[in-house]
Amino acid sequence: MFWSSTASVGEGRGDRQIRAVKMLRLQRLPGDGRSPACGSGTVHDPSPSCDPSCDPSCDPASCTCGACDGRGPAAAFKDRCAPAQPPPPPRRPGPKSLAGSMASTITSQQVFDREDKYGAHNYHSLPVALCRGEGVYVWDVEGKRYLDFLSAYSAVNQGHCNPKILAAMTEQASKLTLCSRAFYSDALGEYQQMMHGLFGYERLLPMNTGVEGGETACKLARRWGYDKKGIPDGQAKIVFAEGNFWGRTLAAVSSSTDPDSYGGFGPFMPGFGLVPYDDLQALEAALKDPNVCAFMVEPIQGEAGVVVPSDGYLRGVRALCTKYNVLWIADEVQTGLGRTGRLLAVHHEDARPDIVILGKALSGGVYPVSAVLADDDVMLCVKPGQHGSTYGGNPLACRVATAALRVLLDDKLTENAERMGQLLRDELSTLPKDVVPVVRGRGLLNAIVIGKGIDAWQVCLRLRDNGLLAKPTHGDIIRLAPPLVISEAQIRDAVNIIKTTIMSFVDGK
Repeated sequence: MFWSSTASVGEGRGDRQIRAVKMLRLQRLPGDGRSPACGSGTVHDPSPSCDPSCDPSCDPASCTCGACDGRGPAAAFKDRCAPAQPPPPPRRPGPKSLAGSMASTITSQQVFDREDKYGAHNYHSLPVALCRGEGVYVWDVEGKRYLDFLSAYSAVNQGHCNPKILAAMTEQASKLTLCSRAFYSDALGEYQQMMHGLFGYERLLPMNTGVEGGETACKLARRWGYDKKGIPDGQAKIVFAEGNFWGRTLAAVSSSTDPDSYGGFGPFMPGFGLVPYDDLQALEAALKDPNVCAFMVEPIQGEAGVVVPSDGYLRGVRALCTKYNVLWIADEVQTGLGRTGRLLAVHHEDARPDIVILGKALSGGVYPVSAVLADDDVMLCVKPGQHGSTYGGNPLACRVATAALRVLLDDKLTENAERMGQLLRDELSTLPKDVVPVVRGRGLLNAIVIGKGIDAWQVCLRLRDNGLLAKPTHGDIIRLAPPLVISEAQIRDAVNIIKTTIMSFVDGK
């Protein structure tokens, strides 16, 4: 690299820097690490005696630059220029290129073994090693294709690698990914306005994961309880339904009735209470406590096995919360955004919660995005500095969520979930009742209960062998929740696989 050491009379430091940059640009050829003034095969010697002013294209016969001596630049500078540097040695492949080379040759067993060796043992994964997804399908590292009937616990409603969502993501990623809420961005307000138009709530607080949404809702409810309901400081209570699941943070497991979630992690969050799910009488008894600020419930309990409440339960929840001046928090992280055949699952009963928690499919499965919706009376209880997240509401998340919502609406995925879900339940209901005694769900959030002592985990392993991925929950229940883009033909393919697989246990195959 050459920096000129000469300066014109009256030229200041800034002028010299600009002149040096201009000279640098003149001296370097694109894609060539050499100085053109030194000719091919040489590297310019950065000494004052090596004058770069000669034009390498000049004609030796007419050159008057004073540097060529009529012999042309290459000859003139032959004695003043260092020989070309040898090319650098080949670079050893780094981790990225190693990973790329392994991706085409690694086996499923190697994937399992590597995770088992280096990872925490906090998941019991179905033994299949995936490397690609598109629409309702995923592929393992050996190239076998499967129908995905889990959808990352309903995060991939819009289908794997939806091209419209990916396009929005890559476009925004090339502009601005993160600026934190320390500053405004042009993406957040547009996203919040779209959510306001869709769901009718006055405010949106952006977060990243579903459990963060739940934590946010609890903080909002407590603050509202102190500021608006007049609950004595430190005495606010939140009621939850038994069988709930909204994450694995300490607050979330403090409300859990699953020993696997809470066992060995105490002490737990104070001020949390429990009532049976789908029991309005028990709920009313709990809400009579004047220190209760909120009741948080899933419209359909997903992790509990897709438990659908009785007709009228959600309307009853609304009525009781209004009667006792208690906030109703609807956990729609898994049930929302078209999954049950409605934009929100509470819409099945035309009920309106005070707070709604959304996540999972809010990003179409390509980026963690969650949101808490509420009106001014609740949301404005929280002031600057009292709650937030570095990544919550970042420009990339907002563009992804906006695109995911547009796909949901433009492609009429909610309507498709209603039709395909009904077809799925109708077809599975033809299985013998002693083999599958229960088929339940709404939209494309469904479950079957396996009878005759058949192990649901073994059923899922055989489903995998036959080209369909699903996972059991609570022993004898298998959740069935494909992406909402699924077609009728794909539903029928899935039904054939499910029926054949389950009956193979009965037939002893």
